[in-house]
Amino acid sequence: MSDTTINRPPRHTTPRIHRILKTFALIIIKLVARIDLKGMEHVPLSGALVIVTNHLSSFDTLSLIGLGPVRQATAFGAIEHRSDFIAGWALDKLGLIWVRRGEADREAVKIAIDELKAGTAVGVAIEGTRSRTGGLLPGKTGAAYLANRANAPIVPMAIWGTEQIISNLKRLRRSTIHIRLGPVIHLPEGRANTAQLEEYTDQLMLTIARMLPPEYRGVYRDRVKDEG
Repeated sequence: MSDTTINRPPRHTTPRIHRILKTFALIIIKLVARIDLKGMEHVPLSGALVIVTNHLSSFDTLSLIGLGPVRQATAFGAIEHRSDFIAGWALDKLGLIWVRRGEADREAVKIAIDELKAGTAVGVAIEGTRSRTGGLLPGKTGAAYLANRANAPIVPMAIWGTEQIISNLKRLRRSTIHIRLGPVIHLPEGRANTAQLEEYTDQLMLTIARMLPPEYRGVYRDRVKDEG
């Protein structure tokens, strides 16, 4: 099965489906957790945008669906999750761009760039995978590449607490989901080379690290002072 087949257009949210799934996601999130959200005003309601975030749990995606604005948006999702019960169907209806792990998925990247040029917000887990330790992993250059090639602004996001939801539910406790979004970042104009993309990525990771508590900063902890 080709990437073109698994990513049948449109690969972005449509208002009706988005509102329906947002309602269900918000109900679930509020049942299992308290919400501590700051900075949503930095997310424009239209136009190209790359949202870069750390990734701790499948509840990250559910939180963004439930708490984010209804607008034209998409994100990347591992193709194996397409077969997940209910969730896979819902994510496909939302227009996620499915990718295969461990492959240079050029078709998925092309779709994302085309979506950005069409005014879509694209969410990217900048580490490329879920952190199993809770701490930040080294950033990947994919988000910077998309923003650079599509001339799209970036909103950095930090999320934590979602990784505790399952363990807390087993003890009949509610977790607190913390989400922080920072001001829009514009990368320098011009086609960036590999070294420049790596530098942009490093700065994005440090920005996210500053929004996280020290225990979540992972490999960037020693480079970021605790600003309280």
